[in-house]
Amino acid sequence: MNCEICHLKELELEIFQVREVLRCILHTILFHRALGLVRPKDVDSEHFEITYVQCGDAELEKKIEEKVDHFCSWAEKHPNKKGQVLLSFYEVKNRQASWFTNKVERLYWEQWHVNLHVLQPSAARGKPHSSRSSSRDSAVAGEGDEGGSRRRSLEASLREVLFQIVRFVNEKKDHVPNPNPDSISFPFEIAIPSHSDSSFGVEIFKRMLQTGHPTMLS
Repeated sequence: MNCEICHLKELELEIFQVREVLRCILHTILFHRALGLVRPKDVDSEHFEITYVQCGDAELEKKIEEKVDHFCSWAEKHPNKKGQVLLSFYEVKNRQASWFTNKVERLYWEQWHVNLHVLQPSAARGKPHSSRSSSRDSAVAGEGDEGGSRRRSLEASLREVLFQIVRFVNEKKDHVPNPNPDSISFPFEIAIPSHSDSSFGVEIFKRMLQTGHPTMLS
């Protein structure tokens, strides 16, 4: 088994935009890799003129929100840093480790690298909007020419990322394993940077070694 990897275009954004951008990207990926038992739900973005689709599953939404919260916490403690969210799909295989025990392995078959550069908030914008409660109207209200230009540029880049996701899903199909008809989604995990920048890549590498990561395609 090979693991297909998609590196999404890096997005430059401010901290109050992080939550909505991550929701949009992660839900889009999971919806396009969802199985048949979904109830699609259209969601209007809070900050952008973009509508994306969620799977309509409460547990999946909860898992995404937890990871988004963790990344926002990291971004607030590491201003003007680049961070990556890694969404991985995998299969679970039981392999006999000895005569009496079995070893459970995760075989990763697809990974999405979501790349964000969280910029320092501009003093010209005044107090940043709340990342939890800002609406599209409040984000635009009082926005100067520079702020409006940045928002429009980010919105255009976010659209590019969404099209990138759709193209990848449509072009890369041969590696997708047989689905479990009783599940909403393929098994997946979302990894984010820890509060120590340097540990993120190390932890991911350790996990791959421990779980029998398959050969990846470049």
